[in-house]
Amino acid sequence: MDTMNEKELKDIRLKEFADLQRIKKALDRDSEIEYQERILKAQLHSLGITTEDLEMK
Repeated sequence: MDTMNEKELKDIRLKEFADLQRIKKALDRDSEIEYQERILKAQLHSLGITTEDLEMK
């Protein structure tokens, strides 16, 4: 398995920060959160990671 280099880690953290900023400024925060959740789930599923067991009930 490849390990993440420093630039990749910085890119991921920068994206996470930008996502939080979008949530903070969104007119409809719930819709923004749902949209980001759908995108993240698709990314995780494309990597073979299931999210069902991580869902809060």
